[in-house]
Amino acid sequence: MHRGPAQGETVREAGGTPVTGDLIADSVDDLAQRMRGHDAVVFSAGAHGTGMDKTTLIDGKGLQKAADAAVLAGAARFVLVSVFPDALRGGAAGEGFEHYIKVKKTADVYLTRTDLDWLIVRPGTLLDTPGSGRVTAGLAVEYGDVHRDDVAAFIDAALHEPRLSRVIVELTSGDTAVAEAVAQLAAA
Repeated sequence: MHRGPAQGETVREAGGTPVTGDLIADSVDDLAQRMRGHDAVVFSAGAHGTGMDKTTLIDGKGLQKAADAAVLAGAARFVLVSVFPDALRGGAAGEGFEHYIKVKKTADVYLTRTDLDWLIVRPGTLLDTPGSGRVTAGLAVEYGDVHRDDVAAFIDAALHEPRLSRVIVELTSGDTAVAEAVAQLAAA
């Protein structure tokens, strides 16, 4: 699901079927209708610095609406892209970023209290350069950067591993192939 026409073309180019929606304006029932027929939901929406009010509505309440909609739609698997707790600590992150961290934590807590088959992925600082296909993944890892490509690959592999369920995973660049990292976590 996406908000704007340009995003729809990106989804189509990646092999997906674009669906227009709005986490702020749409009701839980509207979102459930868009999710029907899907086995899983990957929630990576974010306000991206458009203000604290939008952060609350998209990253916070939007996640709550999406999780409730997934339950109604029967999409039992739910992956949330969250934030690494150490993100930008010790820097000049500012009030808006601190609000973002708090909203994301509340969203994490909300999801963990649902009956969904959830997975929360907390990536390090996201890099837009091509990924290596190698990561460090675990319940607790040292903070670092990670390529967006590698986060997407990790989520793709995790969606195909039913044993990786109801767990929070921290993710950074590393030395382990993505598929192996998922397999190791699932076996733990």
